[in-house]
Amino acid sequence: MNSSIRLKQTIIVGAILLLVAFLFTRDIKGLVKPTEENGKMPASGQMTDAQAPTSSSVLSIETSSTAAKNVINKNLATDITALENSYKTAKGIEKIELAKQLAQKWDDVEQITPSALYLEIVAEGNPSSTSWLASGNRFLKAFESTQDSLAQPALLQKANTSFKNALEQDSTNIEAKTGLGVTIVNGLGAPMQGIAMLLDVVSKDPKNLKANMNLGLFSIKSGQFDKAIPRFKTVIATAPTPEAYFYLGTALENLGRNKEAVDAYLASKKLAANPTLSSFIDKKIVELKNKN
Repeated sequence: MNSSIRLKQTIIVGAILLLVAFLFTRDIKGLVKPTEENGKMPASGQMTDAQAPTSSSVLSIETSSTAAKNVINKNLATDITALENSYKTAKGIEKIELAKQLAQKWDDVEQITPSALYLEIVAEGNPSSTSWLASGNRFLKAFESTQDSLAQPALLQKANTSFKNALEQDSTNIEAKTGLGVTIVNGLGAPMQGIAMLLDVVSKDPKNLKANMNLGLFSIKSGQFDKAIPRFKTVIATAPTPEAYFYLGTALENLGRNKEAVDAYLASKKLAANPTLSSFIDKKIVELKNKN
């Protein structure tokens, strides 16, 4: 292979790793957090048995609740403990209702994992496409938000199961199919199977935000930057977010469209309004302008 071609490929790979590592190791106001990269999933995109511990061995309401209480206001923690004590002694419909309340309480204080675990209990006690979809969405959000490499596979597995259960209740539920496709792309199955599901979703719902976002991310990770751009632009046209603009900038930069990349990065910086991201983007913009 020509040495200049090898050098160019090395530079591109390095840029991808830098950008992805930045997002995957920082909590930046809604920016995409760890997924199957960062050494948490095997290269094939599928988790091995050794890398997929049973959910119950990693996640439990007790441990998740205890950990979450350590990072919230003490008065709020006390209120939640009282509600949990009532939940433990309740039975039947009352127990399900208390689980709903606890899921909301944890969601209110942005503690996603215990919220998801209570929504799972609600879905088990009152199975419906809606209840399983709520459980799946919350587990997927927890998976995307955590940097705990032990919890991630368990959260992803629970999301996968919840979406499957939602589809069993309603096979036409596009949101559940999207969620299932995302879990597969992120490691629970052959990636192309998940991609096929997401492509089917956008064929029926062209502006689907979650499907387009994940198709764009997969395109970046597979080096198909030209295919990523329209995906992120679709997301931005409907609901502009810092991560959509940032990844649009990533795709544009890797295609040598530096001026457009700068505009996308600046839009990401403005929306996120985060000092860490701002500093990173400022350096990135200087680098890109020096290339022109």
